Amino acid sequence: MSSRPLFVTDCDEVLLHMVTHFAGWLDEEHQVRFDLDNLDWGRALSRAGGEPLKAEEVWPLLNQFFQSEMHRQTLVPGAVEALGRIGEVADIIVLTNLGDHAHGWRVDQLAAHGIHHEVVCNQGGKGAPLRRLVERHGAGRSVFVDDLAMHHASVAEHSPETQRLHMIAEPKIAAIVPKAEHAHARIDDWATATPWILERLKDAA
Repeated sequence: MSSRPLFVTDCDEVLLHMVTHFAGWLDEEHQVRFDLDNLDWGRALSRAGGEPLKAEEVWPLLNQFFQSEMHRQTLVPGAVEALGRIGEVADIIVLTNLGDHAHGWRVDQLAAHGIHHEVVCNQGGKGAPLRRLVERHGAGRSVFVDDLAMHHASVAEHSPETQRLHMIAEPKIAAIVPKAEHAHARIDDWATATPWILERLKDAA
């Protein structure tokens, strides 16, 4: 068990850009348009003729993207440098909402970008798994970063003492999504976020 602080971060649109690459692949390979101005993914994808995809059609496409197209994803500027600084004072875990079958894909993908930290796959809210990670590490202080408001609400419920930072690295989405209600702060770039995170990881005991 570690007594170091714990930093838990999402991957997509926090460490790696995903949405624009997913949209490009949908257009190229499936002739499907992804309207990035529509935050309801169940309505945001449509065929060339304008017919929206059914919800049950979207998730298989997303899984196919992660299975075969992860190489398209690019680093969020400053992410690797930030993890380097944070790793000097805290343990780091990437908590990503992918099925367990995708664990190896994500580990290899992050390693290719120079990110070598424990990866934990999850489905559903991230509050309960984050609580288990905090308890496993015996962390006196913890910080959580994610782009989705639902996960900040979940963490606030299950691990209220964890400091929660809302970050959306994709500018097109960041411009239209308000700060998550249950996040302590909203910062969308690593240069600004890193001092905020380090300050909250201090003096874990």
